[in-house]
Amino acid sequence: MSTIVRSSDISGLKKHITGKVRDVYDLGDSLLLVASDRLSAFDVVLPGGIPDKGRVLTQLSLFWFDMTRNIVENHVITADADEIIEHMKKAGVEDAEDYRDSIEGRTILGKKAEQIPIECVVRGYLSGSAWKEYKELLANAKDTDTVTLHGVTLPTTLVESDRLPEPVFTPATKESSGHDINISAEQARDVVGKELVDELERLSLAIYNKASDYARTRGIIISDTKFEFGLRDGKIILIDEILTPDSSRFWAVADYEPGRPQAAFDKQFVRDYLETLDWDKTYPGPTLPPDIVEKTSERYREAYRRIVGKELARGL
Repeated sequence: MSTIVRSSDISGLKKHITGKVRDVYDLGDSLLLVASDRLSAFDVVLPGGIPDKGRVLTQLSLFWFDMTRNIVENHVITADADEIIEHMKKAGVEDAEDYRDSIEGRTILGKKAEQIPIECVVRGYLSGSAWKEYKELLANAKDTDTVTLHGVTLPTTLVESDRLPEPVFTPATKESSGHDINISAEQARDVVGKELVDELERLSLAIYNKASDYARTRGIIISDTKFEFGLRDGKIILIDEILTPDSSRFWAVADYEPGRPQAAFDKQFVRDYLETLDWDKTYPGPTLPPDIVEKTSERYREAYRRIVGKELARGL
């Protein structure tokens, strides 16, 4: 089993932000994004970590960034460890080489951008919070063939995990703590402006459709996903991560069956295990047993293997 990287802790670099998974450093004209193996569940970062998780997130993002760069520019400058170490040295980290093991394969040097304060969510299937909200709408619906979910009209005949008539753009607010809040595209226009949201919707659907079509050839359904965009010199660019098990629901085509929850290539093993415990879902979370850790790690690696078509390389 691979060594777990809980934190990068690069001395000499200014920490821009520490997220649930990523350590982001400010290099002046760029950002260094290190994807750790930390894992959060129910908005709590758990002790320990998941081997290879950060490497899967980074390498899979790079795969999708490359595939979708003809749709929209992205923030990637380089993910090459040698080049990143040289940038670190220029930023004043004299012992940059000592951090190679904690950054290699899991790090992106990215362009700085002004983050647009909405999550751009695209749903192709009815699952997760959308399914929960849809059920609530059905319970209150009377003598109607349709319901409206965050500005999107849907038939009342759908079941859990059903494919939607067409992919829909259902943005969300970006919350500093807790869950993001689903909103309509119209509400998003009130937040950041009509012209910008219209373009974000167009880009989000274009990326999702291209990725979804490709993923199906690899035996994967992309149920839903979320994107983050930023503005750089007034131009929209794609930032953060893209189409990973942390930002998307991946299902196996061979196992897909509407009318029930689907097994996902993510941390569902962890959620299911935690639901069996007497835990109030507050910090600190419980330590995961080795078998749950290994099963979760394998699901992340399997997502990479199926989508990219090869094993996650060692010693990236």
